[in-house]
Amino acid sequence: MPLYHTEDQAMLADSASGFLAEEGNINKQLRHWRDRDCKDGFGHGLWKQMAEMGFTGMLVAEDDGGLGMGHVEAGIVLEEIGRNLTPSPFLTSSVLAATALGHASSDLKGRYLPGLIEGESVFAVAIDETAKHRPSRIATKAEKSGNGFKLTGSKSFVIQGASSDMIVVAARTSGSDEDEHGITLFAVPKDVNGMSQNPVRLVDSSMASHITFDGVELDGDAVIGEVDGGREVLNAMLAAGRVGAAAEGVGVAQGAMDMTIDYLKQRKQFGKVIGEFQALQHRAAHLYSEVEIARAATIKAQQLLDEGAPSADLMTSVAKAKVAKAAGLAVKEGVQMHGGIGMTDEYDIGLYMKRDRALAEFLGDAYFHANRVAELSGY
Repeated sequence: MPLYHTEDQAMLADSASGFLAEEGNINKQLRHWRDRDCKDGFGHGLWKQMAEMGFTGMLVAEDDGGLGMGHVEAGIVLEEIGRNLTPSPFLTSSVLAATALGHASSDLKGRYLPGLIEGESVFAVAIDETAKHRPSRIATKAEKSGNGFKLTGSKSFVIQGASSDMIVVAARTSGSDEDEHGITLFAVPKDVNGMSQNPVRLVDSSMASHITFDGVELDGDAVIGEVDGGREVLNAMLAAGRVGAAAEGVGVAQGAMDMTIDYLKQRKQFGKVIGEFQALQHRAAHLYSEVEIARAATIKAQQLLDEGAPSADLMTSVAKAKVAKAAGLAVKEGVQMHGGIGMTDEYDIGLYMKRDRALAEFLGDAYFHANRVAELSGY
């Protein structure tokens, strides 16, 4: 397939671009909630507006009340979220959790999906148990208890965990910590007894939680998918989240580059606009090419994921690694070309660097995915 959007997707991009530039911009959202030390780190009013636009249920099947769209369409929204640094639970709720709930029972879907589609509910996913992404190791245990399970263990850096109505938790129901199989996913409601959270504010002003499960009692109907068979669902959720994070990273890179190019056209030095200096033109041209390559890799990964192609997993890691490199370059070049003011809070370019640092670590950094590409390629 061509690495550009269809006519319908281009219309969606125009709609998402205009809406998020107006309602999700830095001053109206990120700075507003950051400066008020908001405990959620995002605005529920905007989340409701996104639902009215149809965004929150994009990846929910039509039979379940959603739009039944694909990862290409979700990526269009995520790129605009990244471009505007819009604080939003879209990636965790409408991509990661929605993908997991797509494998759930009709009862669980009926319990949680309507709230997501209407913009009334926020969901989180709890996978990692250390500072670095390592989904191959799941030590949190879910032991049989009556007709249900007892959940014990801890999870780290659960994005928007304290704001969520439900958390998708990956736990071990059999085998050792490093086993591929023996994983089960659970839908854990926010008010369950025995779950405690320690919220922390990340570098980009978003909120995450370190969560402890101390004998949390769950009914058997909290299971998403099959007992001991959750690795397949977890992998599907991770693939969706990784390609979604890549799309948002492309938006961060594009937003930082656009701001930098505008500055090069305005700032004068030695009687000339600094954009006329050849050295800066070369750096800007190189940055443009890197961002476009990252966008192409991400669109390809989205298309393969929507097709269910065997190579989708490999391309998802290619995209995540490439975007991390390109976005990192975009924010560094942006701060440097702005000069000293680029380090001040008065200018937004530094906010792009902060968002890049948080997003680059989410669901695996560039080194994690470069290594994964090598392994999947037989090395």
